[in-house]
Amino acid sequence: MATISAKLQEVRGRIAAACERAGRPVQSVTLLAVSKTFGADAVRAAHAAGQCAFGENYVQEALAKMAALADLRDRLEWHLIGPLQSNKTRAVAEAFDWVHAVDRLKVAQRLAEQRPPSLPPLQLCLQVNVSGEASKSGVAPADAAALARAVAALPRERVALRGLMAIPEPAGDFEQQRRPHRALRELLQSLRDGGLALDTLSMGMSADLDAAVAEGATIVRVGSAIFGTRG
Repeated sequence: MATISAKLQEVRGRIAAACERAGRPVQSVTLLAVSKTFGADAVRAAHAAGQCAFGENYVQEALAKMAALADLRDRLEWHLIGPLQSNKTRAVAEAFDWVHAVDRLKVAQRLAEQRPPSLPPLQLCLQVNVSGEASKSGVAPADAAALARAVAALPRERVALRGLMAIPEPAGDFEQQRRPHRALRELLQSLRDGGLALDTLSMGMSADLDAAVAEGATIVRVGSAIFGTRG
């Protein structure tokens, strides 16, 4: 069975190849290792193999992992990529570096109010429901501009709006996979054209990262291809 280090090398190679095909520098894409449901030992092994950014879906699970990895805190970057309930914002504001799934102004306001002034600004992405799935969180594309302007107006010493995130519905072939990623890229560009200084597209997972990179992803979120199948 391949080690986490070997799997990380394979994923990095896949990202590099996708960047080459898209005519992009490999440094333009950050690999976010999705460590949800895997223990602190798996994160430690990935860090030993050179991985620094980790994505978690569940706040309590992530906090326990952070405590077990406290000795590495200055060398790890923690991203919350799952839905965030209002009653969990304080813990997130105090512990995480990024939040990818902001889809309501209330959540962003609470994060701004609760971010300790001793910490750097919390980096935020708005989750957009690009596929219009009823089961998915995210702001509707038509409402994204108003939410983005409101979040961008929050105190910048506490929170910084960086861009957009999406989890498109699964698609079969490469061209079908590209469409929702293209829609998110075009939405980001329209927000930039409207005066917002945004630079992040968090999109693409193990199954569709090649299509996401082709459409401009700057962060790809990969779990199973690194850590294995979840139980």
